[in-house]
Amino acid sequence: IHIFFYEEGFMFRLGYLLSFLLIGCAKKEISPLESLITHQESPDEPFCDKVSPVGPSQLEGFVSSFQAHLDEGKTGVYSIEDGAGALTSRAWLTDNSTKTIDAQYFIFSADNVGMLATERLLLAAERGVKVRLLVDDLLAYGDAQLLLAVSLHPNMDVKVYNPNINIGKSVGKQLSNVMTDWRGINQRMHNKTFIVDGNVVITGGRNVGDEYYDFHKNYNFRDRDLLLVGGESKQIQDSFSIFWDSKYSVPIEKVLQNTLPVKEEVIWDKMHQYACDPKRFLPSFRERIAKEPEFLSAEGRLIWVDNLEYISDDPGKNDETTDLGGGGKSTDALITLVKNAKKSVVMQTPYLVVTELGLGLFAQTEQRGVPVHITTNSLLATDGLAAFNGYARV
Repeated sequence: IHIFFYEEGFMFRLGYLLSFLLIGCAKKEISPLESLITHQESPDEPFCDKVSPVGPSQLEGFVSSFQAHLDEGKTGVYSIEDGAGALTSRAWLTDNSTKTIDAQYFIFSADNVGMLATERLLLAAERGVKVRLLVDDLLAYGDAQLLLAVSLHPNMDVKVYNPNINIGKSVGKQLSNVMTDWRGINQRMHNKTFIVDGNVVITGGRNVGDEYYDFHKNYNFRDRDLLLVGGESKQIQDSFSIFWDSKYSVPIEKVLQNTLPVKEEVIWDKMHQYACDPKRFLPSFRERIAKEPEFLSAEGRLIWVDNLEYISDDPGKNDETTDLGGGGKSTDALITLVKNAKKSVVMQTPYLVVTELGLGLFAQTEQRGVPVHITTNSLLATDGLAAFNGYARV
């Protein structure tokens, strides 16, 4: 799984290098961790005295209510279209986990949503839940030291996928890798999975950050997640394990030296205090989380299907020595679906970068009487101008 930059030549690498120089010369801003422990984002008040602790888990009862479907090997599917609803489901599952939480994300921000998400994972770990978090080394808008602090909890582990461009790297090392290890820095992980107790999963398009859950002041990302119960959940758990055990996934303690400004226990307490602040974690949202099992259990909310397949590329995709030519399990599966389509092909994708192979495949599909409908971002809607350039060429 990778990010494919469209121009691999010297000039593009030079532009990438210059962008790093500009970032390195920019004025250093206070980190989310520093802001947290110095109370610049939330005052030093005993907010948690007024917040009820997490109650007994309702997850087992929720899952067992569908036992008849589960015994038939079916998978319960709910499509989460709204950002706030996606955050509510994740929060309720986190608070009601009893055994394990496995989370895997490309972007794991340290904004308000990211801070609250990290705190809830820590809170689960403090209840005895085994928490594993895998993040990509780019860690856009994240704070590695904050993740290091929670990883020091005995029930929580954080790993970094392919740490060769960001976390724990000096500017000099970053620039060196850009110029000498172009293939290596393009080995990125885009999976977005959230697995609770091994049998309830949320996977789809949303990373962790304000903009993905309708809480950002400027951005309004529209994404889609699927909440899955039973059935195919095991395949997603297996995929997570493959990435977690991969040589590319390195414990954050081995990537980042322990240079925390205070003891990790102090940081944990500050995180809880932040999350108890009613201006940061709205009481109305806590009420919505409490109603989640009733919402998900409503008649017809979950669609039970016999055949559902989860497809993920393997770690180390495009690790050949010749080029970054793409391909992989996901590509093969998509090609097979299009080739076997009988009535229509409908696609929604934020980025549409089509090769000659793809254009030919769609043309052949329409020539045999199967219409192809694709929706993607316009120039005004996209957050990736390079990706739009790939679409504009079509």
